[in-house]
Amino acid sequence: MPSIRVSKELNSAMYFITFTVKRWYYIFDRYNRWEIILNSLQFCQKNKKLKIYAYVFMLNHIHLIIKSPDSAGFIRDFKKHTAYELMKNLQQTEFTVAELFKKDDGKYEIWQKTNMPKIIETEKYFWQKKKYIENNPVRKGYVALPEHWIHSSAFVANNIDLAKIDE
Repeated sequence: MPSIRVSKELNSAMYFITFTVKRWYYIFDRYNRWEIILNSLQFCQKNKKLKIYAYVFMLNHIHLIIKSPDSAGFIRDFKKHTAYELMKNLQQTEFTVAELFKKDDGKYEIWQKTNMPKIIETEKYFWQKKKYIENNPVRKGYVALPEHWIHSSAFVANNIDLAKIDE
């Protein structure tokens, strides 16, 4: 079975990761929820030394290629913070949708537990995953070309400061 966590020994490696909403519910496309994700990533870039090499925000999941001195810490903190902010947003804007994320114990859970981190060990694998990420909206039929999806590193005037691969 593939690892679902970042190992301590490889915590600072470059990773392809996916954050997926529970039950694959579409929640990001309204009420400024993509901005919650964007703001959190920008905060991590400025304050946690996160480098982002590629990304796409879809309606119910996010793909990233990242590198951080503490990748496991980034994943933990990002998911915790965004879960809180997304749930707050859902409760204010779509209470019935928020209730879909309520567990038996009364707590809420937005994200699936696994992120299926995959280490980027070769340049070929990096470019393969970057192409996969940026073509995701095209495969789903949302846009004709990757650069037309505004919430992607393929978009010309993207909002995330992308790291250079040679860093």
